[in-house]
Amino acid sequence: MTAHTQHRPSLWALFKQAVSGKVQYDYTSGSIGVAAFLLAVPMILEMSMEAIFALVDIFYVSFLGYQAVSVVGLTEAILTILYALAIGLSMGVTATVARRIGEKNPQKANQAAGQALWLGLIVALAVAAMGLWYTADILRFMGADDEVLALGSNYTMIMMCGSVTIVYLFLINAIFRGAGDASVAMRSLWLANGINIVLDPILIFGWGIFPEMGVTGAAVATTIGRGIGVIYQLYHLCGNRGRISLTLRALIPKFHALMALVKVSTGGILQFLVATASWVVLVRIVATYGSAAVAGYTIAIRIVLFTLLPAWGLSNAVATLVGQNLGAGQALRAEQSVWKIAKYNVSFMLSVALILFVFAPYIVSAFSSQQDVMGYAIRCLRYISVGFGFYGLGMVVVQAFNGAGDTMTPTKINFLCFWLVQIPLAYYLATGLLWGPSGVFWAIVIAQSSMTVVGVWLFRRGKWKTQSV
Repeated sequence: MTAHTQHRPSLWALFKQAVSGKVQYDYTSGSIGVAAFLLAVPMILEMSMEAIFALVDIFYVSFLGYQAVSVVGLTEAILTILYALAIGLSMGVTATVARRIGEKNPQKANQAAGQALWLGLIVALAVAAMGLWYTADILRFMGADDEVLALGSNYTMIMMCGSVTIVYLFLINAIFRGAGDASVAMRSLWLANGINIVLDPILIFGWGIFPEMGVTGAAVATTIGRGIGVIYQLYHLCGNRGRISLTLRALIPKFHALMALVKVSTGGILQFLVATASWVVLVRIVATYGSAAVAGYTIAIRIVLFTLLPAWGLSNAVATLVGQNLGAGQALRAEQSVWKIAKYNVSFMLSVALILFVFAPYIVSAFSSQQDVMGYAIRCLRYISVGFGFYGLGMVVVQAFNGAGDTMTPTKINFLCFWLVQIPLAYYLATGLLWGPSGVFWAIVIAQSSMTVVGVWLFRRGKWKTQSV
């Protein structure tokens, strides 16, 4: 049923409704603020759980030394390509499902969900094959020395071979978010992360009857946790509890439906491939300054992601609101939703920036006590936090484009700001001006801020309102 009340309920009542997901809300009518709150709360909590995945691994692995941290950092840089594919597909899935729900066509929404699972499986099998046969070559290409290579080959191979859990966590949660069932997406990551938190120290350090697996144990724990999270997702996806109820008929491969989904997702995939490939290049530049620099950079980026992902959760609410409202023929309401959530996001990011800048040494000390590693991490954390206000606005605008199905516009922005600004600037500042890794950190700030300026200008032009999905 659809729930609207005569008076606005209390924040606590809305919070309980958002987390439980028991009442289905029509996001194309009523208060935009209430709609944004009901979507944003589970999405913020979902993204916070994704961030904790990253921090938990780094926290426990840091006890093994900075070479082990470098293994995690280099592997994450490699997996950013997988994340690009998974997130890119997720954008197309969210936009398509949201548009069909807005049009009151659940059968087509179910069909899109079924085809998305096939696309995800194809991507995951390709990445797993690369991890099985080319792990050592990939790590060498990323700049790993012999010690890191010996320590981390198994970790990298397990993470790549278990890529189906990564892809499906992103993809199925995108289905739930597009449908407005964000609380299910949130709970799946709670479950996956809780298992990871428990298994990480047990398998890394060999508690009780379990063998000491070192950094490899972190990969096993993460893959098991994510795998159980995916099983939970599939249970709800095939049930009759939400807006999406996947049937065997929806799982039958349909070429035209697959191609329609690929078409919408292509911009999203390119968007994140462009962005994440540039991050791989940045890690490669940092790696020329040694494993300590990579470890410091990895720690700082993990902390930044921990603070950014809740903001991404708020931004994800924009994608659902824009998609569903465009499907309902309410472009003005879609635009109003974007600016309202942008105000919340910028306020949040500025508050976080102040905390990170002031308390950077104390935060970093929880992950490393080695002075050279801490020095790199503190500088990276402080420099990047300077641009948080811009990031908060930019990510909302980008998600608005994606929710409308206009994934190519952010792709073009990414190419301009990452490849024509960020990478050349990072190389010049690091090597030309001899700033070292600090040059890379400042290049990130400048490029991300430039993205926001360009994104807002294009958003105001309004072409996204006419995008068909």
